[in-house]
Amino acid sequence: MPIDLERALGAELPGREFSWTPTDVQLYHLGLGAGGRPTDPAELRYLDDRAPQVLPTFATVAPTLGETEPPRVSFPGIEIDLAKVVHGHQEVVVHKPIPATGKATSTGRIAEIWDKGSSAVVVQEQTVTGSDGELLWTARSSIFAKGEGGFGGERGPSTRAQLPERDADLELVVPTLPQQALLYRLCGDRNPLHSDPAFAAGAGFPAPILHGLCTYGVVCKALTDAVAEADASAVAGFRARFAGVLYPGETLRIRAWRSDGEVVAAVTVDERDGAPVLHDVALRLR
Repeated sequence: MPIDLERALGAELPGREFSWTPTDVQLYHLGLGAGGRPTDPAELRYLDDRAPQVLPTFATVAPTLGETEPPRVSFPGIEIDLAKVVHGHQEVVVHKPIPATGKATSTGRIAEIWDKGSSAVVVQEQTVTGSDGELLWTARSSIFAKGEGGFGGERGPSTRAQLPERDADLELVVPTLPQQALLYRLCGDRNPLHSDPAFAAGAGFPAPILHGLCTYGVVCKALTDAVAEADASAVAGFRARFAGVLYPGETLRIRAWRSDGEVVAAVTVDERDGAPVLHDVALRLR
């Protein structure tokens, strides 16, 4: 069914009430590979039993914690086969540090829809408010749906951020675990693309791929550790555009440049001759 642009654009998304505990935060951080230095006090701040610090990227899983069904791409005027969908970009702005325990309500809308000809890009915006009425975070994300274009919409922007024309200020090498996707999916993203070899093959991949949001979180943590002394409360936001896939067990290489109030970066994978994984990466500091 083609996208119904008039019905879909600006449509409100169902609200959601949700909560989380320190155990949920710990599981999320473990899903990103936290704990690899099990005697490092800075590392253990992510895994404290009572008050673990919370990476801003926890916002991407908090509303769906505990879900066990594969997600559906079903919005007003939009019905898309999950196998056609890849994540386009993700941005989280945290208005104050996320607490280790919380209750919140999310509201959302379809903010943008772009017709790329052979594909479609759908942008969602979610606003999350704590039980005390204070704004916690705002998230924007896009999905790229193959074969869903041609519905008569605008093509949309195609600009790409430029990296500084100088050597990187720091370079980080971050291994991932062979079982990382199987662990990360326990945070609520049960898309079989990340766990079922047959489903992955049907989508054109030789093996299950790591969740884009897992890679996103891994990179946020690595940059937080490197430029903010492992202090998650010093991070005001994080964004990235998904440029390629990562297979569990591969090694990320992060080249980063310090700028005014933020760190920009490019992320590639070592095992495939520097194939791109994330573009337009920016960690914003408070």
